Amino acid sequence: MALIFCSQTDDPKEWRAEFAEVMPELDFRVWPDIGRPEEIEFALVWDPMANRLLDFPNLRLIASLGAGVDHLLAATTLPDGVPMTRFVDDNLTQGMREWVLLYSLYCLRRVPEYLARQREQDWHRLDVPFAYQRRVGMMGLGILGEASASALRHIGFPVIGWSRGKKDLPEIECFTGAGELDDFLALSDILVCLLPLTPETEGIIDSELLTKLPRGACLINGARGSLVVEADLIQALESGHLSHAVLDVTRKEPLPANDPLWQARNITITPHVASVTNAKSGARLIAKNIRRIQAGETPHHLVDPKAGY
Repeated sequence: MALIFCSQTDDPKEWRAEFAEVMPELDFRVWPDIGRPEEIEFALVWDPMANRLLDFPNLRLIASLGAGVDHLLAATTLPDGVPMTRFVDDNLTQGMREWVLLYSLYCLRRVPEYLARQREQDWHRLDVPFAYQRRVGMMGLGILGEASASALRHIGFPVIGWSRGKKDLPEIECFTGAGELDDFLALSDILVCLLPLTPETEGIIDSELLTKLPRGACLINGARGSLVVEADLIQALESGHLSHAVLDVTRKEPLPANDPLWQARNITITPHVASVTNAKSGARLIAKNIRRIQAGETPHHLVDPKAGY
């Protein structure tokens, strides 16, 4: 029983050690040292191996190393009938909850402006609202979006949510579909995007959408860079329609040194660290799904390829 691991960002040594503890019988292999392909039954992957999954004729599970699966669904060839799972973990959820809280408060309390004034040795107060005076709009109400919305509510932010499918969440007014998107945007002083990347959502945050936000709104994107038309975002910031944007993700990662985002006004960039997969808890989750498959049961957190998540 063998598993192939492939990631450009995750340390295989950590994962090997954790699997050795929770599933010592598993033969843990790291791409490109695959050994005999027919022995591979499980694949734990991030980029760039998705197009090579057909090389494993006895594959029984494809597990994403992250909450998103767009990197897998973008593959031109995927083996038919092999279940695919996304990464759902309490630590991943907690990480996103903390990051969204941090940068919502960062925008609310006008921290970027204070940092700029510090560099100018300018000791003056800014008018700063309380959380209850600014509404957060959460685009995407999956596990990460729902958890983040609840945390924002807990510290006093009024929160509304938007998703493609109907949601009913306590103390959060939910908007659904394209027909209710404009009303949602008009009420969002801070727009947090945690949407999955699908053909329908790619480029959804463009100039048309941004102009429907209140003047002076902030954008926080912790989902996928390709959701945002970056030139439109820069224009919205330069015009003053948006006051600030926080990007944990960009279309090109790592962000090239000559990319205009580095020099754009009023943007804070973090290097895709909003929520990082944890090897210790992750290995236990994957091991549970492997055992479920061995027992003839359905693995947890299955992906619907048609929906894109």
